[in-house]
Amino acid sequence: LMMNVCVLVLGLALVLTLCVARSPYQAVLQHSRIRGRQQGPNVCAMQQLKGTDKKYFTNCKQWYHRKICGKPTVITYECCPGYEKIPGEKGCPAALPLVNIYNTLGVVGASTTQMYSERAKLREEIEGPGSFTFFAPSNEAWAALPTEILDALVSNVNIELLNALHYHMVNRRLTSEELRHGSSFASMYQDFHVHIHHYSNGIVTVNCARLIKPDQHATNGIVHVVDRVITAVSNNVNTILDIDDDLETLRVSLTGMLEEEGQYTVFAPTNEAFEKIPQETLNRILGDPVALRDLLNYHILKNMQCAESIVSGTPMETLQGTVLEVGCDGDEMTLNGKAIITKKDQLGTNGVVHYINELLIPDSAKVLLELAESSSVDTAAKLFVEAGLTPHLTGSEALTMLAPLDDAFKGSLTMTPDMRKLMINHIIKEQLSSKSLYHGQELETLGGLKLRVFVYRNNLCIENACIAAHDKTGRYATMFTVDKVLTPPMGTVMDVLKADDRFSLLVGAIQTAGMTELLNQQGALTFFAPTNDAFNTISPSELNRLMLLTAVLSVFQRNSTVYVNKIPVADADLMATNGVVHAINNVIKPLRESNALKI
Repeated sequence: LMMNVCVLVLGLALVLTLCVARSPYQAVLQHSRIRGRQQGPNVCAMQQLKGTDKKYFTNCKQWYHRKICGKPTVITYECCPGYEKIPGEKGCPAALPLVNIYNTLGVVGASTTQMYSERAKLREEIEGPGSFTFFAPSNEAWAALPTEILDALVSNVNIELLNALHYHMVNRRLTSEELRHGSSFASMYQDFHVHIHHYSNGIVTVNCARLIKPDQHATNGIVHVVDRVITAVSNNVNTILDIDDDLETLRVSLTGMLEEEGQYTVFAPTNEAFEKIPQETLNRILGDPVALRDLLNYHILKNMQCAESIVSGTPMETLQGTVLEVGCDGDEMTLNGKAIITKKDQLGTNGVVHYINELLIPDSAKVLLELAESSSVDTAAKLFVEAGLTPHLTGSEALTMLAPLDDAFKGSLTMTPDMRKLMINHIIKEQLSSKSLYHGQELETLGGLKLRVFVYRNNLCIENACIAAHDKTGRYATMFTVDKVLTPPMGTVMDVLKADDRFSLLVGAIQTAGMTELLNQQGALTFFAPTNDAFNTISPSELNRLMLLTAVLSVFQRNSTVYVNKIPVADADLMATNGVVHAINNVIKPLRESNALKI
């Protein structure tokens, strides 16, 4: 019975915890409380970026990684919102006394906002009756304002300062719980709205300023300390793009984008970004409505992401349908791991604009050569060009390129007639998806060869070359990254052996043993073929004995090398029309059954 009571109490405690932690911010605050409870009551664990004043309530991932935006953090402990220390007692046992908003500003580290409230004749209002929400800039936020902007605010009989402060206020009490993602509230400055975003990682922003001390209660309202001074938003995203000369090239390219209502994130390429692209490539995309639409949509996220909401790399879906890795490196916001963002958080009524100095070209707007050049297949791309295949790689043919990884190429890479023929046979005459390939399928190459598809439990291969990465689907053609250079079948197993000087002794032995017909007939043979070096390690009498034995072979792989009965395969995947040949430099000796089982 006691056990059942304990389980019931624990269950109720869990339910109550989940009920309290309703919003993402409340969930993160709850986690910070749990991490800080050993320090005493109402203590929250914070993560502070080393060398900065930036602090975050901590979620599980950040706590264990000890990093925010890729930079190390230190753990600090402070009173949770609404509590304070008492000298001589552990933790933060006392609730902060409820005072009016003006006095609360001084208690929560917003003394500059308090000073400017007095200067702007706002003090009487925020000391008096009412129920206000004040998004109060921190002292550091005011200090970060450019001097000319601050000077303009505090001149003109302080009316501009009063307007600015009123824009930080809403004429009703709003807790973090009520600051829901995508909501907006009329401010006390000419009813211009403030825009709220409440992210799944617990970060809450108002006009892209982060709430760093939310839910500081007052007798006549509530204070949320924010990390920057916010300004009124009146333009939509299209207007922001229209009025900046630095986005002129983008503006010319935009045709009716973002007309619908919504909350978008636009990564806007500057004129400099367009200038970095070869003119021929740019003209091709600008002249192709399908590629242009994909290019522009690749720069737009379906959801609004303020820079302050990013604490680690996260894949985010674009209007084009694929994802961008949006991350951060210290203070820098990054895209696909690159710090190319030059201006952040230009807020519009229907989204936010971040300026970037590099154009993002999605795979779906690229031709084959561009797909290869933007992947880890530089050697293959170079050889395709040297083989004179550029017209195929830059045109509008429906093709599939098999592009071997750089380390798949061995030996001389001089362009010879044989090498050219080999590269032509790495291009298939139709556009394929690896997901639609099936075992036994035949694919015709530009060189006229037929390549076979082999589907294994953990691999999908075209002849000896297995798919090593996700497909890259371009405007007209697709690229498969493969792990090996193709060795297309040039005949039967016997033909493969005859054509290779390393197997001359083996060919003689096969002919003597009358096995030629077996190795020429149709089938799916796997032949571990001893080289001449292998024959030199064994006496003729022992060879004759081994030729008469039938044994189970034990095949395994270690560190990318295949072994058969503990003998390493020296040269794998010599493809034949009726099977495959693997060269070995020792003659295989049957393992005893017990040894075979051990392997």
